[in-house]
Amino acid sequence: MSASRRLPISRVDAFADRPFTGNPAAVMPLEEWLDDATLRAIAAENNLSETAFLVPDESGDADYELRWFTPTVEVALCGHATLASGHVLLSAAQWRSDMRFRTRKAGILRVARDGDEEGYRMTLPAFTPAPRAMPDIVRALGGQPVETLWHEGGYAVIVYPDAASVRALTPDFRALSKGGDILYIATAPGTGDASGADVVSRAFAPAAGIDEDPVTGSAHSALAPYWTTRLGRDAFAAYQASARGGHLGCRLDGDMVELTGRCVTTLVGDFLL
Repeated sequence: MSASRRLPISRVDAFADRPFTGNPAAVMPLEEWLDDATLRAIAAENNLSETAFLVPDESGDADYELRWFTPTVEVALCGHATLASGHVLLSAAQWRSDMRFRTRKAGILRVARDGDEEGYRMTLPAFTPAPRAMPDIVRALGGQPVETLWHEGGYAVIVYPDAASVRALTPDFRALSKGGDILYIATAPGTGDASGADVVSRAFAPAAGIDEDPVTGSAHSALAPYWTTRLGRDAFAAYQASARGGHLGCRLDGDMVELTGRCVTTLVGDFLL
């Protein structure tokens, strides 16, 4: 039997201040790209909402190239696995203040230290959704929303009157998956919610193999433009009300969204290929 190839792997809970909260991501720095079929197979084996793969960037525009895979597909943008990637790299390079990532469809993303060693600031592109009627999506999500919005990147933002309505949703995932590669985001004001956040949300991506995502950075690329306008200020505190739950700080800065959060490493080892 031939010797196994060892690939470094870390598992990180992103947007978390303790283990078993936030959104877990696998982070795998590579020396060079493996073929896409192998990347997909590794992500399926990890069976997390996202596996982030990185290779040193040779363009001079960033430190690393970054790609993200769910257990079934490659995605155009993933916030929590980007934050987790920054955490892994900055933990190993204590002299660095930030890391820059070149992506295939989301441009250059940056993760920088924010306060203590577990806190970070991350920039993502802003996606401003526009009003659009989506009766089939509303029917599949359930509840009685007060507003529905859409962004052509595949983001459906469904606004409910209060956080209790968002928490009570029991979506029909089979119906939602028929819509294709869409991130369905249910959101509401956080007034009176136990989280203490200004904004509460949940996010669903069944067509990508993720019925409910625990904490979704990219969802806030669409939520930040909407809520900063509605709240009348450029920043707010957000909470994603999944079973694991996670807190994010959100700030709109022109055509970018800055998210803040913490990370916890729960596993470091080798993937044997």
